[in-house]
Amino acid sequence: MLYSKPQIFFAIPVMNESAWLPSCLASIEKQTYDNIDVVVCVNQPENYREHPEKKAICEDNARTLEYLRSYKDFPIHIIDKSSAGLGWKGKKHGVGWARKVTMDYISGMASAGDIILSMDADTVFNPDFCCSVIRSFHKREKAAAIALPYYHRLTGDEPIDRALLRYEIYMRYYAINLWRIKNPYCFTAIGSSMAVPVHAYRAIGGITPKLSGEDFYFLQKLRKYGDIIVWNEEQTFPATRYSDRVFFGTGPALIKGVQSDWNSYPIYAYQLFDEVKHTFHLFEDLFSADVPTPMDTFLEKTFLTKNIWVPLRENFKDKNKFIRACAEKVDGLRILQFLKSRQSVSENEMRYLVEYLELFHQAEAEHILHVANDLHFETSPIEVLDKLRNLLSNIENNYRKKHQVINWF
Repeated sequence: MLYSKPQIFFAIPVMNESAWLPSCLASIEKQTYDNIDVVVCVNQPENYREHPEKKAICEDNARTLEYLRSYKDFPIHIIDKSSAGLGWKGKKHGVGWARKVTMDYISGMASAGDIILSMDADTVFNPDFCCSVIRSFHKREKAAAIALPYYHRLTGDEPIDRALLRYEIYMRYYAINLWRIKNPYCFTAIGSSMAVPVHAYRAIGGITPKLSGEDFYFLQKLRKYGDIIVWNEEQTFPATRYSDRVFFGTGPALIKGVQSDWNSYPIYAYQLFDEVKHTFHLFEDLFSADVPTPMDTFLEKTFLTKNIWVPLRENFKDKNKFIRACAEKVDGLRILQFLKSRQSVSENEMRYLVEYLELFHQAEAEHILHVANDLHFETSPIEVLDKLRNLLSNIENNYRKKHQVINWF
């Protein structure tokens, strides 16, 4: 149960971000809510000190620590994982471990009815942000988390803006199709756009550290535990910038994108999502006996067995529990892997997107569809791609606002 006036704890991992952190802290300082605490983990692997090419990161982290220790606007808990002898050692390093250490620290001092806000140092938000998060949780007090709306602002630098728009169009289109088929994993996981009550964080055993994608696995874990709120009046504004601190996500996507490498982020044909939908609809029939599904070949290869459903039938004698077990087995990760197994990047990608808009959103997409034949990720004006991104963002937010919470399996 959430407190009537919970304490909000910002959990912020920081590495090589002295230029960005002040704006994030300024957003916190301007909040209209007054029961806020901030925990920052300044981190890097210890062996960075042995590599000349990593010297700048070590020096930047030292500046960040000095800045945080002299910060006067509000108290900040500092977790030092970057000073000499304190950096990550061995395989335990990266943003996943930084988030875990920070959130575990908060869990150790917070009360069950308080809130952890996962944030990044390069993200800003409006003064009513914290109040809006509390209002959302009070409307859905049994919810396990909020997957907050987000929006990347453009920079004026055409190459990075073009890459950003291509990446965000991919994310919006992916989420919208999961919304369209009413899939229980239709949330978008952004490390700087997640909120979780402390009691839910403890119930799932905390965040699982990953070198990349820890936010995705974290929300998926929370989704299997409870409902995910997907609508919030305020959104976050993560920075549009290059970053190679993780293997995938916005930063590395932009680095690859300016080199025209979109192999990890194809625009999938909408019909592939329909195959996922059909598979989920067959879970009820699978309770009685094996029936063919569009995902069989993939699932057999992934789980190294043809008896995918037999163990679930043996363990779950109630039909509703069986259906839920199937949905937990064929989770968000498996859906993504299935789509990747069926389609890679192709020259038809924009056509897939246009076909989707023509079929499902023709009226609201009219201002884009009239130039459909001239739409290209590489050559269309930034203004046109931004209109396309904003169209998809509006469609996604309409889904979020209509449903408010993901509570179906």
